[in-house]
Amino acid sequence: MAADTQADGDRDLGIPSDWLEPAMAANGIGSFDWDIRRDRVAGDARARRILGLETGPIVETEPERPADGVIDPDGPSMSSAEFLDLIHPDDVRTVSRRIRRAMDELGQCGAYYRTVMPDGTVRAVRFRGRVLADEQDRPTHMVGFVWDATAELHKRRRADENAAEREERTRFIREAARALSEAVTSADVARVFTELPLPGIPPDGLLLATLENGRIQMRAATGYHGANHVPHDRVPLDSGHPGAVALRTRQPVFISSRADYARRFPEAWPKVAETERNSWAFLPLIASGRPIGVCVASFDHERALDYDDRTLLSTLGGMVAQSLARARLHDAELELAAGLQRVLLPRRVPPVPGFETAVRYLPAGDGLQIGGDWYDVIPLPGGNVAVVIGDVQGHDVHAAGVMGQLRIALRAYAAEGHPPAAVMARASRFLADLDTGHFATCLYAEVSADYGSVYAVRAGHLHPLVRRNDGSATVQHVQGGLPLGVDPELEYPVTRFTLDPGEILLLCTDGLVETRKLELDAGMERLRRSFEDGHPEDLGELVDYVSGRAAESHERDDDIALLLLRWEGLEGRAREQLRRRIAQADLARISEVRAELRDAVRRWGVGDLADTVELLASELITNALVHTDRDAMLTARLHRETPGGPARLRIEVEDESDQWPTRRTPGEQASSGRGLMLVEALSDNWGVEPRGSGKRMWFELVSPGAADA
Repeated sequence: MAADTQADGDRDLGIPSDWLEPAMAANGIGSFDWDIRRDRVAGDARARRILGLETGPIVETEPERPADGVIDPDGPSMSSAEFLDLIHPDDVRTVSRRIRRAMDELGQCGAYYRTVMPDGTVRAVRFRGRVLADEQDRPTHMVGFVWDATAELHKRRRADENAAEREERTRFIREAARALSEAVTSADVARVFTELPLPGIPPDGLLLATLENGRIQMRAATGYHGANHVPHDRVPLDSGHPGAVALRTRQPVFISSRADYARRFPEAWPKVAETERNSWAFLPLIASGRPIGVCVASFDHERALDYDDRTLLSTLGGMVAQSLARARLHDAELELAAGLQRVLLPRRVPPVPGFETAVRYLPAGDGLQIGGDWYDVIPLPGGNVAVVIGDVQGHDVHAAGVMGQLRIALRAYAAEGHPPAAVMARASRFLADLDTGHFATCLYAEVSADYGSVYAVRAGHLHPLVRRNDGSATVQHVQGGLPLGVDPELEYPVTRFTLDPGEILLLCTDGLVETRKLELDAGMERLRRSFEDGHPEDLGELVDYVSGRAAESHERDDDIALLLLRWEGLEGRAREQLRRRIAQADLARISEVRAELRDAVRRWGVGDLADTVELLASELITNALVHTDRDAMLTARLHRETPGGPARLRIEVEDESDQWPTRRTPGEQASSGRGLMLVEALSDNWGVEPRGSGKRMWFELVSPGAADA
């Protein structure tokens, strides 16, 4: 430290001790004394040279002038204001504040500051001082050391810059990891990589390529234009291209110049020679021990990447590889799920005269995005249509497989002409026989093309909705039973309701109305409002609106199937045919078919035949069901030779029994045996025809003219 001083500035400041002065001289450290009361700052020769007040070397390996370490009180000095004038303006405030605090606290202070030398150069200086006080604790002197800190400050600045660069790279790795972890598909990974701002080594081009069938194929690039990307696209893995070498050796390849490229990779150089790049980094993408692609970072100027740069790029390559492997697996799962779902669901909805339909399927928001929800539209004999909506328990591949089998079976039962209750009962027995451990909810509805009657059967499913012509939408209650596959012997009740021309029937699965955040009743009310608010003119827009409201309001926890059906009425379609199947064990169905037949002949303009045709058709149907063990199929057709002229109504009842009817004369007390007698007596013509397996019984009635419907 500086030599002891005496109070009031009259004491001999002395010189540093014998061991301290050589050390100070060797390190270029000068000493100073600021007489606070007189406001004079004095320093030894080294201090004056450090401050630029004298010329000469600062560091003396062998001090030749001991006087250099002596502060001469009568020698050159300056005021504190003159001292502050030597300091760079940007540093004056810091130095002044620290000096004032040391004087107030009678303590120590120190600071780095810059001083402008007489030749205009800027030198960094550091000082350390201590405030001395008298008996009344008033500051009298500040003594201390001063030395040239230019090299020290540069070293410290470089250390700060290195620390800032390390922090920037750490932050980059953290942000890159976050962005890559959020990338879902391979396209997302490619986009994230090509948009990464590499710190300290901003490349002029970034390219991501994947290994496909033994070739490196470019997937995304930024900073590439013209032919710059050509040398790195569709490169064989067994070639001498640096990207192929990086994949084969599983080590990054760094090329610092064009000459380096030509020397190390002569086979690939001719194509690269036509590009504008001058240095490259090829990073192999290795995931689970398998090469899956390569990243390329290129620069317009020659660049020899240092250890830190190469470490950063290699780390980035590893992160991209893991993210790309995960994304490719996700892409494969999505492709599998989408393909399987396309196969299991109807490829298209068949057009049915008199009806308009629209369907949508939305996969669940997470998981494999495949499930057991399905829809179907089935044309039926006689021009009617059946609509189905169902949901097999679960949304995985197993559920989808069960759904596919159940959909095909139910479609087959419906196409055979079975009534709705029989279709549902048979589908339940089919699912139970599969023994998959799954059950399914389902809603099946048969809609009459002639007069809009709907016969609906529900197996543990949601009720349908109907939008009326006045714009209102209501939930249509349908009697229900247990889900399919639970009780194979269960008989399902049928609910009948009607649609007016232009009215719309909506069927959906519970994914549309129920989530973890939304209860079923609230979801049904939301669905009803959205069904009511949508525009019914375009059924496609309406189904998108209804499904979109559900998808936007809540995250989808389950897949969704949605089907809309509009009955357009009789206009523009064949009016004069009715076809119905009556199950052998369903004698109650005879009453329903009889009522439909009566309504049909009235609509066809031959209402005068309604009573007769109802009686005779009932006799034929009953005869087929009672005397055979098979189902019966009723077909009614009306033929007119000229508009408004005589009409011929033909009724046919088909069964699969080879037993032919026998006409007999019953006694007065007999309770049966008069059916064929009535047919023969009341019809204009009748007969029995073979039809391969089974027979067809028929009769015809002639109306002299068209009557009012």
